[in-house]
Amino acid sequence: QVQLAESGGGLVQPGGSLRLSCAVSGHTFSMLYMGWFRQAPGKDREFVGAISRSGEYTYYSDSVKGRFTISRDNPKNTMDLQMNFLQPEDTAVYSCTAGVRGVAGSWSDYDYWGRGTQVTVSS
Repeated sequence: QVQLAESGGGLVQPGGSLRLSCAVSGHTFSMLYMGWFRQAPGKDREFVGAISRSGEYTYYSDSVKGRFTISRDNPKNTMDLQMNFLQPEDTAVYSCTAGVRGVAGSWSDYDYWGRGTQVTVSS
């Protein structure tokens, strides 16, 4: 059974940084394309970014490009999301996703999903 577990969420002031991590078990991690999504209260789920199986290629939404960085450590079965220059509009539940079909920007294109971790940006 494939399981994804996010960690690292919390409360941060505007302009601050936070690092999220996603730990994967139950699957050969290096065979998984990985992604991050977020959902703010009352809003649709939003694609944040994705990373190829090797980690060589990363993709970001325009709203986070230049501020967020996705990385992965295949031997450790983990993926990270480094978030810098956080703003109140970044407040959301952040979820990691995994799939075998390729890098995708749609939640339904992935095969496995984590439960999410709350990120709150507020002074």
